[in-house]
Amino acid sequence: MSLSIRGYAAQSATTPVAPHTFERRDPRPDDVVIDILYCGVCHSDLHQARNEWHNSLYPMVPGHEIIGRVSAVGAEVGKFKVGDMVGVGCMVDSCQHCSSCAQGLEQYCLEGASWTYNGTDRRDGLPTFGGYSERIVVSDKFVVTISDKLDPKSAAPLLCAGITTWSPLRHWKIGKGSKVAVVGLGGLGHMGLKFAKALGADVTLFTRSPGKESEARRLGADHVVLSTDPAQMKAVAGRFDFILDTVPNPHDLNPYLATLVLDGVHCLVGQLQPLDPPVSAGAVISGRRTVTGSAIGGIAETQEMLDFCAEHGISSDIEMIDIQDINQAYERMLKSDVRYRFVIDLASLDKPA
Repeated sequence: MSLSIRGYAAQSATTPVAPHTFERRDPRPDDVVIDILYCGVCHSDLHQARNEWHNSLYPMVPGHEIIGRVSAVGAEVGKFKVGDMVGVGCMVDSCQHCSSCAQGLEQYCLEGASWTYNGTDRRDGLPTFGGYSERIVVSDKFVVTISDKLDPKSAAPLLCAGITTWSPLRHWKIGKGSKVAVVGLGGLGHMGLKFAKALGADVTLFTRSPGKESEARRLGADHVVLSTDPAQMKAVAGRFDFILDTVPNPHDLNPYLATLVLDGVHCLVGQLQPLDPPVSAGAVISGRRTVTGSAIGGIAETQEMLDFCAEHGISSDIEMIDIQDINQAYERMLKSDVRYRFVIDLASLDKPA
Protein backbone atom coordinates (compact mmCIF):
# COMPACT_ATOMS: atom_id res chain seq x y z
CA MET A 1 0.00 0.00 0.00
CA SER A 2 1.39 3.40 -0.96
CA LEU A 3 2.12 5.96 1.74
CA SER A 4 -0.06 9.04 2.22
CA ILE A 5 2.27 11.92 3.05
CA ARG A 6 1.78 15.41 4.42
CA GLY A 7 3.84 18.17 2.88
CA TYR A 8 3.82 21.59 1.26
CA ALA A 9 3.48 22.04 -2.48
CA ALA A 10 3.26 24.65 -5.21
CA GLN A 11 0.13 24.08 -7.30
CA SER A 12 1.11 26.63 -9.97
CA ALA A 13 3.73 29.25 -10.74
CA THR A 14 1.62 32.00 -9.18
CA THR A 15 0.21 30.37 -6.04
CA PRO A 16 1.93 30.19 -2.64
CA VAL A 17 3.50 26.97 -1.43
CA ALA A 18 0.77 25.48 0.77
CA PRO A 19 -0.26 22.30 2.63
CA HIS A 20 -0.66 19.29 0.35
CA THR A 21 -1.22 15.58 0.83
CA PHE A 22 0.21 13.16 -1.71
CA GLU A 23 1.23 9.53 -2.19
CA ARG A 24 4.69 8.03 -1.90
CA ARG A 25 5.41 4.76 -3.70
CA ASP A 26 5.55 1.39 -2.00
CA PRO A 27 9.14 0.75 -0.86
CA ARG A 28 11.13 -1.48 -3.22
CA PRO A 29 13.68 -4.09 -2.06
CA ASP A 30 16.55 -1.58 -2.49
CA ASP A 31 14.71 1.37 -0.92
CA VAL A 32 15.29 3.29 2.29
CA VAL A 33 12.29 4.95 3.97
CA ILE A 34 13.33 8.15 5.74
CA ASP A 35 11.38 10.21 8.26
CA ILE A 36 12.46 13.76 7.36
CA LEU A 37 13.66 15.95 10.22
CA TYR A 38 15.12 18.94 8.36
CA CYS A 39 15.18 20.26 4.81
CA GLY A 40 17.28 23.12 3.52
CA VAL A 41 15.74 25.80 1.30
CA CYS A 42 17.70 26.23 -1.94
CA HIS A 43 17.33 29.14 -4.37
CA SER A 44 16.42 26.56 -7.01
CA ASP A 45 13.32 25.69 -4.95
CA LEU A 46 12.09 29.21 -5.59
CA HIS A 47 13.03 29.10 -9.29
CA GLN A 48 11.21 25.81 -9.75
CA ALA A 49 8.13 26.67 -7.69
CA ARG A 50 7.66 29.80 -9.82
CA ASN A 51 8.53 28.05 -13.11
CA GLU A 52 11.40 30.43 -13.79
CA TRP A 53 13.29 27.65 -15.59
CA HIS A 54 10.19 26.78 -17.66
CA ASN A 55 10.19 23.08 -16.80
CA SER A 56 8.04 22.92 -13.67
CA LEU A 57 5.62 20.06 -13.02
CA TYR A 58 2.70 20.67 -10.68
CA PRO A 59 1.81 19.92 -7.99
CA MET A 60 5.45 20.32 -6.89
CA VAL A 61 6.85 19.45 -3.47
CA PRO A 62 10.27 21.18 -3.41
CA GLY A 63 13.29 20.36 -1.27
CA HIS A 64 16.56 18.56 -2.02
CA GLU A 65 18.66 19.17 1.11
CA ILE A 66 17.15 16.43 3.24
CA ILE A 67 18.22 15.09 6.64
CA GLY A 68 16.24 12.39 8.44
CA ARG A 69 16.21 9.06 10.24
CA VAL A 70 15.75 5.71 8.58
CA SER A 71 12.37 4.20 9.53
CA ALA A 72 12.44 1.12 7.28
CA VAL A 73 14.72 -0.59 4.76
CA GLY A 74 14.08 -2.98 1.89
CA ALA A 75 15.23 -6.61 1.95
CA GLU A 76 18.21 -5.89 -0.30
CA VAL A 77 19.54 -2.92 1.72
CA GLY A 78 22.71 -3.72 3.64
CA LYS A 79 24.44 -0.46 4.53
CA PHE A 80 21.59 1.29 6.34
CA LYS A 81 19.45 0.27 9.29
CA VAL A 82 16.46 1.67 11.15
CA GLY A 83 17.50 4.64 13.27
CA ASP A 84 20.44 5.76 11.13
CA MET A 85 20.81 9.50 10.49
CA VAL A 86 21.02 9.96 6.73
CA GLY A 87 20.79 12.52 3.96
CA VAL A 88 19.37 12.84 0.46
CA GLY A 89 20.53 15.50 -1.97
CA CYS A 90 19.50 16.60 -5.44
CA MET A 91 19.25 13.14 -7.05
CA VAL A 92 17.33 9.97 -6.23
CA ASP A 93 18.40 7.78 -9.16
CA SER A 94 20.39 7.55 -12.40
CA CYS A 95 20.91 4.97 -15.13
CA GLN A 96 23.82 3.39 -13.20
CA HIS A 97 25.54 2.12 -16.36
CA CYS A 98 26.70 5.05 -18.55
CA SER A 99 30.28 6.33 -18.53
CA SER A 100 29.44 9.17 -16.11
CA CYS A 101 27.69 6.87 -13.63
CA ALA A 102 30.58 4.39 -13.89
CA GLN A 103 32.88 7.18 -12.66
CA GLY A 104 30.59 7.96 -9.71
CA LEU A 105 29.43 11.17 -11.38
CA GLU A 106 25.71 10.45 -11.44
CA GLN A 107 24.88 14.14 -11.75
CA TYR A 108 26.17 13.94 -15.34
CA CYS A 109 24.27 10.74 -16.18
CA LEU A 110 24.07 10.54 -19.97
CA GLU A 111 20.46 9.37 -19.74
CA GLY A 112 19.64 12.11 -17.24
CA ALA A 113 19.63 11.81 -13.46
CA SER A 114 16.31 11.42 -11.64
CA TRP A 115 15.92 14.58 -9.58
CA THR A 116 14.63 14.55 -6.01
CA TYR A 117 11.69 16.72 -7.00
CA ASN A 118 10.20 18.07 -10.21
CA GLY A 119 11.47 14.93 -11.90
CA THR A 120 10.24 11.52 -12.98
CA ASP A 121 10.94 8.15 -11.38
CA ARG A 122 12.81 6.21 -14.05
CA ARG A 123 11.26 2.91 -12.93
CA ASP A 124 7.55 3.70 -12.62
CA GLY A 125 7.28 7.01 -14.51
CA LEU A 126 5.63 8.79 -11.58
CA PRO A 127 6.60 12.33 -10.51
CA THR A 128 9.19 12.78 -7.77
CA PHE A 129 8.38 14.84 -4.68
CA GLY A 130 10.96 16.46 -2.42
CA GLY A 131 11.77 17.21 1.17
CA TYR A 132 9.10 19.73 2.14
CA SER A 133 7.32 16.69 3.53
CA GLU A 134 7.31 14.25 6.40
CA ARG A 135 8.79 11.19 4.67
CA ILE A 136 10.65 10.12 1.55
CA VAL A 137 11.42 6.78 -0.13
CA VAL A 138 14.79 6.59 -1.91
CA SER A 139 17.05 3.96 -3.48
CA ASP A 140 19.86 3.10 -1.06
CA LYS A 141 22.44 4.07 -3.72
CA PHE A 142 21.37 7.71 -3.36
CA VAL A 143 21.35 7.91 0.44
CA VAL A 144 24.37 9.21 2.37
CA THR A 145 25.42 8.76 5.98
CA ILE A 146 25.38 11.72 8.38
CA SER A 147 28.05 11.45 11.08
CA ASP A 148 27.05 12.00 14.69
CA LYS A 149 29.82 14.65 14.69
CA LEU A 150 27.62 16.83 12.45
CA ASP A 151 24.69 18.91 13.66
CA PRO A 152 21.89 17.51 11.46
CA LYS A 153 20.22 20.92 11.16
CA SER A 154 23.23 22.72 9.72
CA ALA A 155 24.24 19.63 7.72
CA ALA A 156 21.12 19.88 5.53
CA PRO A 157 22.48 22.56 3.12
CA LEU A 158 25.64 20.51 2.64
CA LEU A 159 23.55 18.23 0.40
CA CYS A 160 23.35 20.99 -2.26
CA ALA A 161 25.20 24.19 -1.35
CA GLY A 162 28.00 22.15 0.18
CA ILE A 163 28.56 19.61 -2.58
CA THR A 164 28.11 22.24 -5.33
CA THR A 165 31.18 24.09 -4.04
CA TRP A 166 33.16 21.06 -2.83
CA SER A 167 33.06 19.16 -6.13
CA PRO A 168 34.84 21.77 -8.31
CA LEU A 169 37.40 22.56 -5.61
CA ARG A 170 38.30 18.86 -5.47
CA HIS A 171 38.16 18.35 -9.24
CA TRP A 172 40.62 21.19 -9.85
CA LYS A 173 42.81 19.90 -7.00
CA ILE A 174 42.65 22.96 -4.78
CA GLY A 175 45.00 22.65 -1.82
CA LYS A 176 47.96 24.14 -0.03
CA GLY A 177 49.54 26.84 -2.18
CA SER A 178 46.44 27.41 -4.34
CA LYS A 179 45.21 30.98 -4.69
CA VAL A 180 41.40 30.85 -4.83
CA ALA A 181 38.79 33.58 -5.18
CA VAL A 182 35.10 33.17 -4.45
CA VAL A 183 32.60 35.46 -6.19
CA GLY A 184 29.50 36.16 -4.10
CA LEU A 185 28.73 35.62 -0.43
CA GLY A 186 25.49 33.67 -0.16
CA GLY A 187 24.47 30.07 0.45
CA LEU A 188 27.05 28.75 -2.01
CA GLY A 189 29.70 31.39 -1.48
CA HIS A 190 29.95 31.00 2.27
CA MET A 191 30.53 27.26 1.85
CA GLY A 192 33.12 27.93 -0.86
CA LEU A 193 35.10 30.11 1.54
CA LYS A 194 34.98 27.49 4.28
CA PHE A 195 36.02 24.63 2.01
CA ALA A 196 38.80 26.48 0.19
CA LYS A 197 40.29 27.58 3.51
CA ALA A 198 40.04 24.09 5.03
CA LEU A 199 41.74 22.62 1.94
CA GLY A 200 44.72 24.89 2.57
CA ALA A 201 44.24 27.58 -0.09
CA ASP A 202 44.88 31.29 0.18
CA VAL A 203 41.31 32.58 -0.12
CA THR A 204 39.88 35.86 -1.41
CA LEU A 205 36.25 37.00 -1.55
CA PHE A 206 35.11 39.12 -4.48
CA THR A 207 32.08 41.16 -3.43
CA ARG A 208 30.12 44.14 -4.73
CA SER A 209 29.05 45.08 -1.21
CA PRO A 210 31.33 47.17 1.01
CA GLY A 211 31.40 46.20 4.66
CA LYS A 212 31.57 42.41 4.31
CA GLU A 213 35.21 42.08 5.30
CA SER A 214 34.78 40.94 8.91
CA GLU A 215 32.09 38.44 7.95
CA ALA A 216 34.15 37.10 5.06
CA ARG A 217 37.18 36.67 7.29
CA ARG A 218 35.07 34.82 9.87
CA LEU A 219 34.10 32.37 7.13
CA GLY A 220 37.66 31.78 5.95
CA ALA A 221 38.65 34.60 3.59
CA ASP A 222 42.22 35.85 3.87
CA HIS A 223 41.47 38.86 1.64
CA VAL A 224 38.41 40.79 0.42
CA VAL A 225 38.29 42.63 -2.91
CA LEU A 226 35.53 45.07 -3.82
CA SER A 227 34.87 44.08 -7.43
CA THR A 228 33.33 47.46 -8.29
CA ASP A 229 36.60 49.25 -7.40
CA PRO A 230 38.90 49.35 -10.48
CA ALA A 231 41.95 50.03 -8.33
CA GLN A 232 41.33 46.98 -6.15
CA MET A 233 40.72 44.81 -9.23
CA LYS A 234 43.91 46.04 -10.90
CA ALA A 235 45.86 45.22 -7.74
CA VAL A 236 44.92 41.52 -8.04
CA ALA A 237 45.50 41.17 -11.80
CA GLY A 238 47.07 37.82 -12.65
CA ARG A 239 46.78 36.55 -9.08
CA PHE A 240 44.34 33.63 -8.88
CA ASP A 241 44.64 30.00 -9.94
CA PHE A 242 40.93 29.34 -9.55
CA ILE A 243 37.79 31.44 -9.27
CA LEU A 244 34.64 29.85 -7.85
CA ASP A 245 31.76 31.95 -9.18
CA THR A 246 28.60 31.43 -7.11
CA VAL A 247 26.51 34.34 -8.43
CA PRO A 248 23.11 33.02 -9.63
CA ASN A 249 22.34 35.82 -12.11
CA PRO A 250 23.95 36.95 -15.39
CA HIS A 251 26.99 39.12 -14.69
CA ASP A 252 30.14 40.32 -16.41
CA LEU A 253 32.92 37.73 -16.17
CA ASN A 254 35.53 39.79 -18.01
CA PRO A 255 36.86 41.78 -15.02
CA TYR A 256 37.44 38.53 -13.15
CA LEU A 257 39.25 36.84 -16.04
CA ALA A 258 41.95 39.50 -15.82
CA THR A 259 42.71 38.35 -12.27
CA LEU A 260 43.59 34.79 -13.33
CA VAL A 261 47.10 33.46 -13.76
CA LEU A 262 48.24 31.65 -16.91
CA ASP A 263 46.03 28.54 -17.21
CA GLY A 264 43.70 29.91 -14.55
CA VAL A 265 40.13 28.63 -14.28
CA HIS A 266 36.87 30.55 -13.78
CA CYS A 267 34.22 28.05 -12.70
CA LEU A 268 30.49 28.86 -12.74
CA VAL A 269 28.32 27.01 -10.21
CA GLY A 270 25.43 29.42 -9.72
CA GLN A 271 24.34 30.75 -13.11
CA LEU A 272 22.34 28.72 -15.64
CA GLN A 273 21.43 31.56 -18.00
CA PRO A 274 23.39 32.60 -21.13
CA LEU A 275 26.51 34.64 -20.44
CA ASP A 276 25.69 38.34 -20.71
CA PRO A 277 27.73 40.34 -21.58
CA PRO A 278 29.76 37.95 -23.74
CA VAL A 279 33.15 36.74 -22.57
CA SER A 280 36.02 38.39 -24.42
CA ALA A 281 37.81 35.70 -26.41
CA GLY A 282 40.97 37.78 -26.13
CA ALA A 283 40.88 37.56 -22.33
CA VAL A 284 40.67 33.77 -22.58
CA ILE A 285 43.24 33.32 -25.33
CA SER A 286 45.83 35.71 -23.93
CA GLY A 287 46.26 33.74 -20.72
CA ARG A 288 45.16 30.27 -21.90
CA ARG A 289 42.38 30.71 -19.37
CA THR A 290 39.35 28.48 -18.97
CA VAL A 291 35.73 29.41 -18.34
CA THR A 292 33.97 26.29 -17.15
CA GLY A 293 31.14 25.06 -14.92
CA SER A 294 30.30 22.37 -12.41
CA ALA A 295 27.04 20.79 -11.21
CA ILE A 296 26.50 19.44 -7.68
CA GLY A 297 28.51 16.22 -7.18
CA GLY A 298 28.27 12.44 -7.32
CA ILE A 299 27.15 10.32 -4.40
CA ALA A 300 30.66 9.12 -3.51
CA GLU A 301 32.07 12.64 -3.44
CA THR A 302 29.04 13.84 -1.47
CA GLN A 303 29.89 11.26 1.19
CA GLU A 304 33.54 12.32 1.01
CA MET A 305 32.47 15.94 1.55
CA LEU A 306 30.28 15.04 4.53
CA ASP A 307 33.10 13.04 6.12
CA PHE A 308 35.49 15.98 5.56
CA CYS A 309 32.99 18.31 7.24
CA ALA A 310 32.68 15.96 10.22
CA GLU A 311 36.47 15.77 10.54
CA HIS A 312 37.02 19.53 10.24
CA GLY A 313 33.94 20.82 12.07
CA ILE A 314 32.44 22.45 8.98
CA SER A 315 28.73 23.10 8.55
CA SER A 316 26.44 25.64 6.95
CA ASP A 317 25.39 28.85 8.69
CA ILE A 318 21.62 28.53 8.95
CA GLU A 319 18.37 30.09 10.11
CA MET A 320 15.69 27.62 11.20
CA ILE A 321 12.10 28.19 10.08
CA ASP A 322 8.74 26.47 10.34
CA ILE A 323 7.24 25.10 7.13
CA GLN A 324 4.39 27.59 7.52
CA ASP A 325 6.90 30.41 6.93
CA ILE A 326 8.23 29.12 3.61
CA ASN A 327 6.66 31.80 1.42
CA GLN A 328 8.09 34.59 3.60
CA ALA A 329 11.45 32.81 3.41
CA TYR A 330 11.27 32.90 -0.40
CA GLU A 331 10.65 36.64 -0.32
CA ARG A 332 13.58 37.14 2.04
CA MET A 333 15.81 35.03 -0.21
CA LEU A 334 15.02 37.39 -3.09
CA LYS A 335 16.37 40.22 -0.93
CA SER A 336 19.42 38.17 0.15
CA ASP A 337 18.06 38.49 3.68
CA VAL A 338 19.44 35.23 5.09
CA ARG A 339 22.80 34.20 6.54
CA TYR A 340 23.19 31.94 4.74
CA ARG A 341 20.61 29.20 4.33
CA PHE A 342 17.09 28.61 5.60
CA VAL A 343 16.41 25.15 7.01
CA ILE A 344 12.87 23.88 7.63
CA ASP A 345 12.10 22.03 10.87
CA LEU A 346 9.64 19.41 9.58
CA ALA A 347 8.25 18.86 13.07
CA SER A 348 6.39 22.10 12.34
CA LEU A 349 4.06 20.16 10.04
CA ASP A 350 2.15 19.35 13.22
CA LYS A 351 1.44 23.04 13.81
CA PRO A 352 -1.67 24.71 12.35
CA ALA A 353 -1.17 26.16 8.88
